[in-house]
Amino acid sequence: MLRQYELVERVKEYDPDADEALLNRAYVYTVQKHGTQKRASGDPYFSHPVEVAGLMTDLKLDQETIITALLHDTVEDTLATIEEVEALFGVDVARLVDGVTKLSKIEAMPENERAAENLRKFLLAMSEDIRVLLVKLGDRLHNMRTLHFIKSPEKRQRIARETMDIYAPLAERVGMYEYMREMQLLAFEQLEPDAYRTITGRLEQIRRQDGGQVDAIALAIKQALAAAGLKVEVTGREKHPYSIWKKMAERHLPFDQVTDIMAFRVITESESDCYLALGVLHQVWQFIPGRFKDYISTPKTNGYRSLHTALIYENSMRVEVQVRTREMHRTNEFGLAAHWAYKQGDRPDGQVGWLRDLIEIVDASHDAEELLEHTRLAIYQDRIFAFTPKGSLFQLPKGSTPVDFAFAVHSELGAQTVGAKINGRHMPLRTPLGNGDVVEIIKGKTAEPQLSWLGFVVTGKARAAIRRAVRLKERAEVAEIGKKMFDEIALRVPAKIGKKATREAVRRLEMEDEEDLMYAIGAAKIEDREVMEALVPGCTAEMEQPAEWSKQEQAISIRGLTAGVGFQLAECCHPVPGDRIVGLRKPGEGVEVHAIDCLELASGIDADWLDLSWGTRSVGAVGKLRATLYDRPGSLAEMAGIFAQNLANIRSLVQSQTEHPFTVYEVDLEVQDLAHLTRILSALRASDAVAQAERV
Repeated sequence: MLRQYELVERVKEYDPDADEALLNRAYVYTVQKHGTQKRASGDPYFSHPVEVAGLMTDLKLDQETIITALLHDTVEDTLATIEEVEALFGVDVARLVDGVTKLSKIEAMPENERAAENLRKFLLAMSEDIRVLLVKLGDRLHNMRTLHFIKSPEKRQRIARETMDIYAPLAERVGMYEYMREMQLLAFEQLEPDAYRTITGRLEQIRRQDGGQVDAIALAIKQALAAAGLKVEVTGREKHPYSIWKKMAERHLPFDQVTDIMAFRVITESESDCYLALGVLHQVWQFIPGRFKDYISTPKTNGYRSLHTALIYENSMRVEVQVRTREMHRTNEFGLAAHWAYKQGDRPDGQVGWLRDLIEIVDASHDAEELLEHTRLAIYQDRIFAFTPKGSLFQLPKGSTPVDFAFAVHSELGAQTVGAKINGRHMPLRTPLGNGDVVEIIKGKTAEPQLSWLGFVVTGKARAAIRRAVRLKERAEVAEIGKKMFDEIALRVPAKIGKKATREAVRRLEMEDEEDLMYAIGAAKIEDREVMEALVPGCTAEMEQPAEWSKQEQAISIRGLTAGVGFQLAECCHPVPGDRIVGLRKPGEGVEVHAIDCLELASGIDADWLDLSWGTRSVGAVGKLRATLYDRPGSLAEMAGIFAQNLANIRSLVQSQTEHPFTVYEVDLEVQDLAHLTRILSALRASDAVAQAERV
């Protein structure tokens, strides 16, 4: 593990102006916060962030990134807070630490959901600052180096699979090939242990038996180029074990038939020397047709630049050769990290083109499975190059079609595609594009993405956009059906339903908007009864009145009174059956029945209190309402209609106040019980004619 002074010295070597005190404070802070925590290896936990910081110094990253690496686990695993980090180390460091921390709070989620959510947050965090990705890749690489200490095979497999599916491809896409190769190798060891042992064993065997053959070939290449007056460095190595296994799996070959196991790298002094060296190599040795790629004139999307070729050496041995300058080599090995080195003045903003596409996919994906599918398609690359008629270049996965091309140019163009010309000829939309094709997209203003396109598009961006458009179209059609059903439901509630009642129903049902409600009705995701209850709360309760309702000779009965004692319902609170009640008995008078929460009871009335309850008869109870109506024609009639629909008799109706644009009415209403009164209030509040309704 790096000691404190060693880490600071590493940073000062390439950035003499770095704040040594701040770096020391960050080192001490992470050691103190992690305290006695241990890793699975038995090492102190703080050794992990220190090693990640060391990886960042290898990339010569700025001091903010180094400090972020030191602190990246403190907020998640200790009592540290983002606010504390901001106070001690500044706003930028706090933002970076928060970006890395958010990615780690989802380990308890199911596997696919966790991976998808991890990737979603990852991409969104990266869109703000690419250094979040660089620290996270360093974090994952160090975790992979210590993965063998984890006892659970299932956990090791899960972490290795996530690394292979998400982190290694992301490292490749930002050009960090050293990280990618090591992650793939360590994940391969866990996921395919038998294949790993077999291939590494065979490579070791070749290494022992080749008698220095790699060095001999490297020397022959260097001598041939030196004879042509080129000053170069040449290195050779066996190919990566995972890439060998992948080639064996894809081509169904045994190890003995994988002929291009050796790869060589030629480093030149200038870009023009790259092409001169390539010419010499092709003159001295036969090159294999179809294996030459010029990534200098047409770089990969991650900025990778190099010439690739494959040669037939002595004894029909195939070897791969990469030719590049020293500056290209640094960028190729460390990708975007190279641009973030402390010296660079023109740092990238993190919003490289492929990342923008991934952000679009995050927005368009419907669920975890879709997100993983689309992002894997976007991250993995086996590229072809196609041009617009005006000469703009677009890189696409092999097998891409004009529809993929259209979505790559612009999502709106993809959605409006109706046809395509490839190299000037009308061709079917499912035609695979070739390298160098010129593609002209024919669009229609009323065109829409078609479900059938999913049968041939290959890019994640196109698949996500098509699925989203198809879902929205289906949703709109279902919502239109739901609107018709809603109109029928509205006729069955005891109130006239307007926009206000509909908005309230959406709120009560906890939906996003009115369209969500219509879709839920059309898709049978909600019952009619739920919609009615949301429109007018209480309206689905039993509303048929008992037969004795119309028998005016029946009276209200009260339990708790001595036989023959008269009573009256208090005018101050107008209690109705369902309210909790109490009786007040004054000398020489009958009993006055009050609601238990009546304000008059708090005034200290000199009377005997009686504990009362409602009897079985409840005809003739009067509830008092205050309704504020909009002062316009028909409002009063609409309120009266609500009373009639709810079978409530009006005992008294008084206009108590008029103040444009409102009119206030006091209403004495004969009701069955409290539930009946509540339903009427709900219907009033749902009406567009009523601004406010309350019980007095």
